[in-house]
Amino acid sequence: MLKVIRQRDFSLLWVAGLISMIGDWMIFVALPITVYELSGSAAATGGILIAGRVPSLFLGSVAGVFVDRWDRRRTMIIVNVIRAPIMLLLLAIDSADRLWIAYIVAFGVSAMSQFFGPAENALLPQLVAADALISANALNALNNNLARLIGPAIGGVVAARYGLSGVAVIDSMSFFLAAGLIAAIAMPSSSSQVTEAADGAGLSVWHEWKSGLLVIRASRVLMVVFVVMALTSLGEGVMGAIFWVFVDEVLKGGSAEAGWLLSAQAIGGLVGSVVIGSWFKGSSAILLLAWGAIGLGVIDLAIFNYPAFFGGIWLGLVLMVIVGVPATAFGTGFTSTIQTEAEDAYRGRVFGALNTTMALSMIAGAAIAGAVTVRLGSVTVLSIQSASYIAAGAFVLWMLAPRTMSRIGEGENVAGNQGAGEA
Repeated sequence: MLKVIRQRDFSLLWVAGLISMIGDWMIFVALPITVYELSGSAAATGGILIAGRVPSLFLGSVAGVFVDRWDRRRTMIIVNVIRAPIMLLLLAIDSADRLWIAYIVAFGVSAMSQFFGPAENALLPQLVAADALISANALNALNNNLARLIGPAIGGVVAARYGLSGVAVIDSMSFFLAAGLIAAIAMPSSSSQVTEAADGAGLSVWHEWKSGLLVIRASRVLMVVFVVMALTSLGEGVMGAIFWVFVDEVLKGGSAEAGWLLSAQAIGGLVGSVVIGSWFKGSSAILLLAWGAIGLGVIDLAIFNYPAFFGGIWLGLVLMVIVGVPATAFGTGFTSTIQTEAEDAYRGRVFGALNTTMALSMIAGAAIAGAVTVRLGSVTVLSIQSASYIAAGAFVLWMLAPRTMSRIGEGENVAGNQGAGEA
């Protein structure tokens, strides 16, 4: 992993991501709290989360078309420069009458992010060697979990002292700083990106969007990954909707206990990033995806069912740390698989379509959870969610493992674990 992080261009992208994500987690804490304090309405607070999800449904897939058209590094710079002033609009919120601004900001920042995420994932394979992709994606997972651990703590302190305005200013500055770091990446425009421009911009966008979908449909690997991510995102929607019910009704805890569990999950993600990036960097991305999903599902089952046999929250905290390893394997596996299987010219469209698929499934999962939890109970519903990960991993092994093993036999992955244990 250290060899990868020492690569100048990748490290610039990595640090830029860490800075902007810390700012994002700060606002994630401060904005809902402010909306609730000013409105006194849980529905108004939930509306912020919805406003941030809607752009994924309508822009995620289409944004990938433009990511494949444009220079990806420049796209990321421009997106950050636009997100920064949008965030500063929060400075105008000083009463409940102006809360509508919060929804505009949540929607606007999320809309721009639909271009940033696919551009970043599509750019990464151009910054590192193919055999370093798993380590690079594991480092990105480390990045995400560091931000998740640091951001909420800083956001809470800043919000308590300076209010939402203080957090908004810091988040805005983080976007500008990230844009500067990305601008310092010394690389030429991608020569493999192609523009299928035709007469009439609308016709061209439609044509390129369909071309991206055809690429996905023509690839057995990509189709399997999309099915797996749709299934597991459905489960994530369930998890997001009723995790708090589980903490309240089963663990007999409150916001403090929920915070401990989320922090333990972030710590587990840090551990998982180091383990996967160092010890499994030569592994097959498809096998990481499959066994990561299975391991994640098994440990989640233990997390949601142990209170029936053991009291207290401590075993849950330990299991939350442990689940970070298969969770990182799963995330690193699916990202690396798409980066490897999708041609560079179509990579943005593939990631964009995936974002839309995942958003649809998460919204559906949240709706299903709300409808059935009262009847079945949180433990039963969360256990079904856990089982969906096990089923998804088994599906990958059934559909793709023979193909993967034949590749290994042909020598495509002879590196295997030669570098196991190296930093």
